[in-house]
Amino acid sequence: MADDKSKKKRILTGVRPTGALHLGHYVGALHNWLDLQDKYECYFLIADYQALGDHFHEVDLIRDSVLQVTLDWLAVGLDPEKSSFVIQSYVPEHAELTMLLSFITPLGMLERNPTLKTEIDSLPVERRTVGFYNYPMSQVADILLPRAHLVPVGEDQAPHIEMTREVARKFNRMFGNVFPEPETLIGKVPRLSGTDGQGKMSKSKGNVILLKDDEKTVTKKVRSMFTDPNRIRADIPGRVEGNPVFEYHDAFNPDKAQIEDFKARYRLGTVGDVEVKVALAKALNEYLEPIRERRAYYEQHMDVVEEAIMSGVRRGRAIAAETMEMVRDAMKISSYTSNWK
Repeated sequence: MADDKSKKKRILTGVRPTGALHLGHYVGALHNWLDLQDKYECYFLIADYQALGDHFHEVDLIRDSVLQVTLDWLAVGLDPEKSSFVIQSYVPEHAELTMLLSFITPLGMLERNPTLKTEIDSLPVERRTVGFYNYPMSQVADILLPRAHLVPVGEDQAPHIEMTREVARKFNRMFGNVFPEPETLIGKVPRLSGTDGQGKMSKSKGNVILLKDDEKTVTKKVRSMFTDPNRIRADIPGRVEGNPVFEYHDAFNPDKAQIEDFKARYRLGTVGDVEVKVALAKALNEYLEPIRERRAYYEQHMDVVEEAIMSGVRRGRAIAAETMEMVRDAMKISSYTSNWK
């Protein structure tokens, strides 16, 4: 097993834990991760330090979210024997490498980060902390600590991987070759609108369907979904493009003939929103039921969940210790006392 893994390229990806995961996470990331874990040596990171950046006033939420994320990962089929689940705060080398890399990273590089600029502008002034401002640096360290070769991201995150490559190049140039320059692994990542039709899913907006939502909750959320605001009666032709109900049908309904029939009739004004939504609720609940069943199993077997976390953390600590020994040696900060004798 170790020999097989050593021949595989290494991947680092993860999430900031701010609650249970939703369908947007599944479509945008988890679905792809299921394939990646069979092809690569994967490290899936729960970045709880980074979650403190804009949720430092909700530490209990972050603590609970670490568990919720782990349960969701296991429920969708991520396998802790194939991959490593790593909690950021359980591996202190993440913070150490963040600090050391910060010293060689120009401030302008952070200021140019498009994701940071967008997110920090949306925060109230009192929550624009130094820690939040520095979270892109933490992400760089997260990728470089396991010496990842590939980082699966959407196109909007590609500039951050380029920043990571720049930092790796600069470190290697200054101190010696320690880090591989990670490549961006961009796949086809479909996007799901929120149930209210207002951009992407966001727990803060309350426009999400959680992976753990029960059948009744899913059905209720689907019934209240945004459709075509100009279609006030079923006999009025409606728009399919940009309509969240049809986005979700395309993503989760396996009956493609039914979807095409609904789309054709919707455009003609010969099918009502209720019929389309009833079919969507049925398709979503059938899709989510195996996930809910696995989640319920793990909720009743928390010892299995704990071992899934700790086995990954042990692997994460081992590679982190190896990397930091290389970093300290390269920077000549690992053996001051030998020079004092």
